[in-house]
Amino acid sequence: MILYPAIDLKDGQAVRLYKGEMDQATVFNDDPAAQAEAFVEAGCAWLHLVDLNGAFAGEPVNAAPVEAILSRCKVPAQLGGGIRDMATIEKWLGKGLARVILGTVAVENPDLVREAAKAFPGQVAVGIDARNGRVATKGWAEETDVMVTDLARSFEDAGVAAIIYTDINRDGAMQGPNIEATADLARSVSIPVIASGGVSSLEDLVALRDCGADLNGAISGRALYDGAIDLAEALRVLKG
Repeated sequence: MILYPAIDLKDGQAVRLYKGEMDQATVFNDDPAAQAEAFVEAGCAWLHLVDLNGAFAGEPVNAAPVEAILSRCKVPAQLGGGIRDMATIEKWLGKGLARVILGTVAVENPDLVREAAKAFPGQVAVGIDARNGRVATKGWAEETDVMVTDLARSFEDAGVAAIIYTDINRDGAMQGPNIEATADLARSVSIPVIASGGVSSLEDLVALRDCGADLNGAISGRALYDGAIDLAEALRVLKG
């Protein structure tokens, strides 16, 4: 199981939100690229990046720090937030991003997901963010009537590289991930599932690994910044 350290970008800084609230952001590093380098030095195989401003604006906002991370770090990175058209997808992949994450557009324009996944095999993931089993969009600001499993299953034949499932009520709250819901989703689709939201300890990571579903990986942010999880140790444990 891959551990994806998260770098959430707001106003050019690396931050963590509490339950997705933009006005409850804690700044952890003024230099996101330096933070990314620290994660890479600890041994991570991937980076997970989110343009929080972009998620609300509907277009890339934190391009400069993302580009700095891509130029300074040689591990693959995935990025979500404000990626809602083919031109933006092509631009980011052309700049060296390994994978784009399509969230809001997966609900509003699923044909774009299919088109992108066909054009860029293995480089398009779907981000499904949910409260109480229902999908939220536009930086988690708008809730829909779409159920998580229904949305995930609709992309079964699209060639999507991964589904990144976030339980918004767990995100940044250090209360543990929603293991049951994540495992249920992973069992219901053939697309690789990455767990996100609430991973707050090494025990959480081990529980996700051993949940009985074949998860691709887990994303952790605040716990790594707070020191609740030692990245190098976690990577050793997950390797077995």
